[in-house]
Amino acid sequence: MATPATLLLLCNITFTWSLKVPGSADLREDIAPQEVHFHSLDYRNILRWEHRGLSLGNPQYFVQYKIYGQKHWTKATQCQGISQPRCDLSQETSDPREWYYARVRAVLHRARSTWTLSPRFNPHWETSVSPPEVKMHVTEQGIVVRLRPPISPYRRRNGSRVAVRKLQRLQYRVYLTHDGIVQEQHDLRSCTRKVLITDLRPRTTYCLQAESHILPQDRRSVKSKAVCATTQ
Repeated sequence: MATPATLLLLCNITFTWSLKVPGSADLREDIAPQEVHFHSLDYRNILRWEHRGLSLGNPQYFVQYKIYGQKHWTKATQCQGISQPRCDLSQETSDPREWYYARVRAVLHRARSTWTLSPRFNPHWETSVSPPEVKMHVTEQGIVVRLRPPISPYRRRNGSRVAVRKLQRLQYRVYLTHDGIVQEQHDLRSCTRKVLITDLRPRTTYCLQAESHILPQDRRSVKSKAVCATTQ
């Protein structure tokens, strides 16, 4: 029968074998980023990936990108040595005519993972869109609806933000509901900022929601938050 000292020695040996050696191939594989992909909403192009090997420590991540067809990679300067599994590449991937790649490497202690490559990405064809912001007020004529379009992260020279409708061909769909049932549906051009809905029942509560549609790809946003008002 093994003595307590022998058992302790065996436990120590087993524990030592289970450790990951810094710089080893196993550790490099364990910390490699997984599922690297772009998520784009209103042209805010965020590269995301999955953590791995967090039980071994907190890796740092390094991101590079390039245009399809280029030979050399460019460092994403704001995403070098970061700890979060995401990187905003909106400005680096702003040309709607181009297709982009990105790649991520993890570093933990002295171990560097291999680069993990994203699928090819084009912001114009792959971005999703937010619903317009809806505001309403009641007049004697009916309900005045005001729409504010979704905004991209890009800025003009004067500092103002560029609306998504300047980058995509959009259309809005406005739903008028009463007691949860759609009463009317209005399709509006993206340049429309205000519309008057008339011929409504007096002293009746109506609610409005809106969607944005990207017409060439037939993609639509979720519905906006409902806003409600009671007619006079």
